[in-house]
Amino acid sequence: MSVGLAILTERLWLPDPREALTNPNGLVAIGGDFNVPRLLLAYRSGIFPWTADPISWWSPDPRAVLDLEALHISRSLEAVRRRKQFEVTRDRAFRQVIEACATERRHGNWITEEFIDAYTRLHEAGHAHSVECWNAGKLVGGIYGVAIGALFAGESMFFRESNASKVALVSLAGHLRERGFKLFDIQMVTPTTAAFGAKEIRRAEYLKRLRSAVEMECRF
Repeated sequence: MSVGLAILTERLWLPDPREALTNPNGLVAIGGDFNVPRLLLAYRSGIFPWTADPISWWSPDPRAVLDLEALHISRSLEAVRRRKQFEVTRDRAFRQVIEACATERRHGNWITEEFIDAYTRLHEAGHAHSVECWNAGKLVGGIYGVAIGALFAGESMFFRESNASKVALVSLAGHLRERGFKLFDIQMVTPTTAAFGAKEIRRAEYLKRLRSAVEMECRF
């Protein structure tokens, strides 16, 4: 990084993600706030928040994406989908989904109450969305993220029944593809997303694709 780590104030500004630290990988700035304009600026810039106290902003290199045209769905998962074990909805229970992501995560929890409130405001402003899976009227899985233009930035998913989050992800990917989305950002590869064909690309390539995606008109 050619300059010191940025400390944000209330001014609506974020540094160039290409100036992120290499250790820790991708740290761009500390501070600022979770208001809707700053969050939108962050995602349009290839940056996302990861902690709330203090707020930290990140743009790691490499970056993980899912190819909407080449999603790998296993035979067993396809069989679950064909049985229609779950009712799948969109934007029916956004706050319930993010709250479940906060409480049901198996490997630590970065989704604090500040995150929940901030992304609920994003949802109410029309920029954050959820896909839900239900069984007998109970929420058993889901995923949420942020949509800007033809970008969808997946944030987190959860399950309370086997395969529920995977069905939500496949449903989301299909919906994004039908709507003309071009970039499905998942930040980093996990064992679950790797099974769907997630891959890492260099930050420079991600930012190039991002610039094109956010200028397109897509409706979630």
